[in-house]
Amino acid sequence: MILEVAVLQIIEGQQSNFELDYKNACQYISASKGYITHSLRKCIEKDNQYILLVEWETLEDHTVGFRESDLFKEWEKLLHHYYDPFPTVEHYEVLK
Repeated sequence: MILEVAVLQIIEGQQSNFELDYKNACQYISASKGYITHSLRKCIEKDNQYILLVEWETLEDHTVGFRESDLFKEWEKLLHHYYDPFPTVEHYEVLK
């Protein structure tokens, strides 16, 4: 299992619109091969900051399977215009 972590900075004043579009976008990521689960959390100290956590079966399920899919194109259309700056995405694995 791989954990994708993205800190999202949303354009100030667009938080409500982002949250609505995010709910719609969830159908695309959750339909992707290798997807396990995800959650979005809102920062208490910074009203326009969120953290997206997504669990994938493999790194490639995210970096190739999802990102090169039509599902990602729909996700991108709904959400990518809200980010400023564009988020850095990192992946983590469980240590045994």
